Amino acid sequence: MSPEYALNGIVSTRMDVFSFGVLMLEIISGKRNSSNFDSDHPINLIGHAWQTWNKGEALELIDPVLKGSCVDNEVLRCINVSLSCVQDQADDRPTMSNVVSFLSSESILLAEPKQPTFFTNTAEKNPRSPIVGGRNDSLNTVTISTMCGR
Repeated sequence: MSPEYALNGIVSTRMDVFSFGVLMLEIISGKRNSSNFDSDHPINLIGHAWQTWNKGEALELIDPVLKGSCVDNEVLRCINVSLSCVQDQADDRPTMSNVVSFLSSESILLAEPKQPTFFTNTAEKNPRSPIVGGRNDSLNTVTISTMCGR
């Protein structure tokens, strides 16, 4: 889901481009966008792809099933296009017709993608338990009292 829709409910003409970029990253990696890739910091596929891209290790994204059957330069081009598609601002994303051109022609030079800002997972791996110090303490200061029958 594109950031402008997820955060503000705004429908843009480039929401489909964002979704396409995520889908392409999922196909390349064989992983879901909602998967966690870092045990210390919750990060999704977009964040993981961005980090490997910046380290110059983007080929590590490739699903082991695909490794021997694809051309590295083509995969790097697909990752570059995918990261361009998941830009935070809709205006920074290419149009779908541009995406098709980028993927079908190696002669078109691609710009370096900008850092996507919508890439951290907010789901905690080990959510805090409401039982603290042997008592039921509320995390949101709401309490539930138990009433016994008379």
